Amino acid sequence: MNFNWEIFWQYLLQPSGIYLNALWLTCAIAVLAMSLGVVLGLIAALMRLSSNPMLQYPVRFYVWLMRGTPLLVQIVFLYTALAAGGIFRFQDIDLGLFILPGNIQAAIIALGLNEGAYMAEIIRAGIGAVDKGQYEAGRSLGMTFGKLMQRIVLPQAFRIIVPPIGNEFNVMLKNTTLVSVIGVQELLLSTQMITSATFRVFELYLVVAIYFLLLTTLWGFFQRWLEHRFGQSERRPESASRRMFGGFAARFSRGR
Repeated sequence: MNFNWEIFWQYLLQPSGIYLNALWLTCAIAVLAMSLGVVLGLIAALMRLSSNPMLQYPVRFYVWLMRGTPLLVQIVFLYTALAAGGIFRFQDIDLGLFILPGNIQAAIIALGLNEGAYMAEIIRAGIGAVDKGQYEAGRSLGMTFGKLMQRIVLPQAFRIIVPPIGNEFNVMLKNTTLVSVIGVQELLLSTQMITSATFRVFELYLVVAIYFLLLTTLWGFFQRWLEHRFGQSERRPESASRRMFGGFAARFSRGR
């Protein structure tokens, strides 16, 4: 194999406009889809905790459906199958400063809907971990359910759910590659387009792998700071090296 170091270093250290736009789009889709997923997860978790079966069962079905079908199938179904069936077609939206294409809308919604199902269970578990005495104290003060959640329960639950939220966003960054199947020019599809012109497949796919590794590593450091800022206990937070490399890094640091 003739590995072209010149092309590798060129695209790694001096990425083209196509790569930079793809990198920005990847991050934007991940942030917007994760935000949508957190909002949907919070709503679904509160509905799941309700004693009203009319609120519980739709959420149970939603979580069962989203977690039981592949994300790739959900993306294609939302963008392609619904349009083919004459049910709904995503149209480009003119936002003034830029036009939001229909496939990017579908990508954000599909990733957000899928993430919402997982976040619903994470948030529900976080709320359930709050001491029951906190509920009783709030009710004794005459707080409504909304005030109780807003002022007492959710702030404490947030400290518990920060680590899994961070892990979910790490996964979300990598899941953005799946939206390439509906023509969204994120990092993976942009790399495929460049490889079809240059035929330097190994070099360019290695570059995109390093880009994703860089994104997830940077997020790992930010997640560590976030957990330290909203830590659920006084224990020392897990180091970034241990988070990324597991127990091997810890043993290596002790000289084993």
